[in-house]
Order: sequence, then C-alpha cells, then structure tokens
Amino acid sequence: MELALLYSGGKDSSLAALILNNFYNVQCVTGSFGITDDWEHARRAAARLGFAFQTLDLDREIADEAVELMLQDGYPRNGIQRVHEHAIERLAQLDIDAVADGTRRDDRVPTISRAQAQSLEDRHNVDYITPLSGFGRHAIDQLVKDTFDIEVGPSETIPKADYEGELRQIIADNHGPGTVAEVFPDHTQTYVHGISE
Repeated sequence: MELALLYSGGKDSSLAALILNNFYNVQCVTGSFGITDDWEHARRAAARLGFAFQTLDLDREIADEAVELMLQDGYPRNGIQRVHEHAIERLAQLDIDAVADGTRRDDRVPTISRAQAQSLEDRHNVDYITPLSGFGRHAIDQLVKDTFDIEVGPSETIPKADYEGELRQIIADNHGPGTVAEVFPDHTQTYVHGISE
C-alpha cells in the first residue's frame, strides 16, 4: 500500500517514516509554497533514511492567509494550523492509499481533529494515520536519541522544511526581520542527519 507522509526532515516525521515503513511503501512529501528551497533539507534527510521523496505545491494564498493570522494574533499557532490543514488536504488528493504526519500526543499545533480526519478519509477515500499520536515528548525524545543522528538548535538556524521557514521569509520580506522575532517565540528544532551508528 502506498502512503504519503508529510515530511519535514525533523525527528518526529522521520520517526513516523520508520514506524510506517513496516506496513506501507512510504513516500516522504514536503509541502512548499515555492518561496525558499527549504525542502532540499527534507529531501536530503529522506535520502539518508532510504525513503522516496517529492515536493507538493501548496497554494500561496494560504501562506498569505497564515501570515495575516500570525500578525493579528502576535504568535504563529493559528497560522501554522491553517497551513497544516491545507497541506494534509493537498496530500490526500494524491493517488495513494493513506496519508500521515508526525504529530504526537502532546502537540498543541498542528493537529487534525477526529472530525477533520474522518471528513478527509470520506472525501478522498484515503486513510489518515498519525503513528506518533500515542507518544508523548519524553518517549519520542528517547526513541530519537537511540535511533537518529540529529542536530538540535534554534529554529532560525536549523535546516528544516516545516512551513515555518517560508512563513518567516514572507514576514521578513513584507514586515522586516524584527516582526519575525515578535511573532515567533524562541524554540529549538531538530534535523535528522541519518540513522545512529
């Protein structure tokens, strides 16, 4: 069975790929608005893990909507959620049996509700799978530590393709770098370099 996994090159989506690989032919897919080439980081991570990779064109107007939400709110949560819902919807339109993402039990954003998942499955005749939804952060961190060679650092310096880079770029281009710092709180990201030896 064919499965498209929304993939960033980070620890969560990489762990999801390994788990799902036991049951599906996994293709790692990174959504892109065509603003940056951040998807290249995800392509390299997928290749190091032995997975097929492709990009998925996302609608630029969704990025603009997300940025407006972020600017109105003063934080990224609702904007990131809007983009994730759009990306999952676009993913479900591919000719596949199942779609998945790397969201985990304690993620506040992005998430797909049970009702959204059922609607997605009914409308597109696909299965929606979240293989990490039963795992909390501590369990994920332990599994990742024992499995991957990762790089951890500030989100603005770690290569990753999780929408954030392109949304940051739009805000910086239209409102200046200072606004990016006002909207996005300091947090760390991970990038997977491969399987631990």
